[in-house]
Amino acid sequence: MADGIYILANDVVFDHLVALLNSLEVNGAKDIPVCIIPFDDNLKKVRSHISPLHNVTLFENTDSINFWESFATQAWTSHRKAQQVWQAKGWRQVHCLGMHRKFCCFDGPFDKFIYFDADTLLMGSLNYIYQKLDEFDWVANDFQYKSDPNYVFDLSSDKFSHIFNIDKLQSRIFCAGWFASKKGILNRNNSIQLLDKLTSGEAEILSLRGTDQPLFNYLVARSGISFYNFAYHQPEQVTGNHWSSQFDVIDNVLYDKGRRLTYLHYMSISAAKFTRLCAGEDVEIPYRDVFLHYRYLNSPETQPKLAPPNLLVRLQRNLKSWAIQKLNNVQFKLRNFWDR
Repeated sequence: MADGIYILANDVVFDHLVALLNSLEVNGAKDIPVCIIPFDDNLKKVRSHISPLHNVTLFENTDSINFWESFATQAWTSHRKAQQVWQAKGWRQVHCLGMHRKFCCFDGPFDKFIYFDADTLLMGSLNYIYQKLDEFDWVANDFQYKSDPNYVFDLSSDKFSHIFNIDKLQSRIFCAGWFASKKGILNRNNSIQLLDKLTSGEAEILSLRGTDQPLFNYLVARSGISFYNFAYHQPEQVTGNHWSSQFDVIDNVLYDKGRRLTYLHYMSISAAKFTRLCAGEDVEIPYRDVFLHYRYLNSPETQPKLAPPNLLVRLQRNLKSWAIQKLNNVQFKLRNFWDR
């Protein structure tokens, strides 16, 4: 069976992608093939970078991309509250539709795979993850289950208790930015059955606080496939993985109380900050030196010397921040209106 890694990316997260690919090369995944799923068609730098890499390919199955985008669109457009809120914000029918392209993992070349959001760095071996896939169809390793479940599901929905038992569901909640599964676990047949449930009214239990994550969690829980989360079943033996935690850095590898991390996830930090950092701006980012090490691992001579932005740039950003805050205030009032 072919093991592999999928990454969702485009040129917006180019610096992230380079750093992640380099971390895979030196931290235990050098011989594991990688397939890049395109977030959109903004791929000029991505194509150029991966063209000489022997084990990195671009996912170009347009039939799969179209199917899963249609699936996500039908699911979310049947969510009345989502449509009201997103319309009030001036957003499209599906917020961040490109994020849902990660469902293409199930149509790709790998029999067993691990999915990485681009804003991730590999820190240690993945062997134990692939081995666990011999026992389970879905494997996670994160502490999302300890967070407020309303980030994934809308517990205020009258339908929620008729679909899930929150006490049993809690152990199956996971972060959709990093997970492992198998080819075809979600497929044309079972996804259509699940879509029928969503469009018949069950979509309303999906939280609006995420993008693809509520839909992923719904499909995994509703399908009843076998599920294992190392962080839930072995909490004393696994490490954290979120940038907000305090880790020790030894030779550009992170450790949690002496235990080597499997991966570090920069979730919720804007990609624009990393772009500015790699353009030479002195931007405060957790474990910044570790990120820069992997970003410029194969071209250290191109790593920029960091300097703070000039006064004009700071003024422009402050003005933009003020305008965004004013817009957010208006949108907040509109959301309250729709909620009523």
